[in-house]
Amino acid sequence: MRNRPIDPSTVPGWGVDADPQNDPTYPMRDITRDDSRGMNWTRPPKQPARVEVLTSIEYKARPAVVGTATPPRGVSGVIRRQAFKYSESQWAHWLMLMAADRVNVVEGVVDDLARGRVPNVPAEMGARAELAHNRSGLAGKLALTGAVIGLGILVSRLARAERR
Repeated sequence: MRNRPIDPSTVPGWGVDADPQNDPTYPMRDITRDDSRGMNWTRPPKQPARVEVLTSIEYKARPAVVGTATPPRGVSGVIRRQAFKYSESQWAHWLMLMAADRVNVVEGVVDDLARGRVPNVPAEMGARAELAHNRSGLAGKLALTGAVIGLGILVSRLARAERR
């Protein structure tokens, strides 16, 4: 495919925003006149926080409604609390939150085992959907998992043989 110059007059809608007299965003940008288009409603009362709610350092106030189903706890909670000490514009904030999610998965499995339940990890990770819609991806994941387990067994056997 070659890049060929095109005539803008032949493209429908080309330059539609070039005319400052026909700027559809102008009324929204002109906030100098008070025509009551801004916030003209009373803020709803805040949901009572019965659990710890982590808030971003970018905002002064907590939103009116927050998620309280899974409050931060355990090691993942410690990681989350540390993540919220960083700005949302910093990678550390998001990487720590992703790490906390992964740690939370492990904590959930340990919690299930401690309560005497054996978690069905393949079902919880969507193995049936993966089998139905992404067989090659599932095969790759299984091959990688098998290789990692095989490597772990090999390393442990070599370490055991060296100790003898």
